[in-house]
Amino acid sequence: MAIESRRSQMLRGVLDLCLLAVVVDEPAYGYEMTRRLRERGLSTVGEGSIYPLLGRLEREGLVATHRAASDGGPPRKYYSASASGRRALAEGVRAWRDVRGEVDSVLATIEAEVTG
Repeated sequence: MAIESRRSQMLRGVLDLCLLAVVVDEPAYGYEMTRRLRERGLSTVGEGSIYPLLGRLEREGLVATHRAASDGGPPRKYYSASASGRRALAEGVRAWRDVRGEVDSVLATIEAEVTG
């Protein structure tokens, strides 16, 4: 399996948390969300890949939306974390840290062999 494909699969599992993280303090529309992700170090996510996930987050009540006028174009749909989304984010961050710690523990035992 190619490295980029594996990375993409891993990212799919936590992209919802990343999206909630970039709208937890301030609402954003799609392009703005991808820009915030890039600014925080996650450069491989494009607008096209987040809209289906945003739709799911909205259906699950984890984000609230509103439309606002844009500069010369159609109104933009802004997303913000709902109260449920904030709770889901906190729980997800805890789960991510646990899983990351467990995986790091397993992989650390072979790191010298792989990188050496």
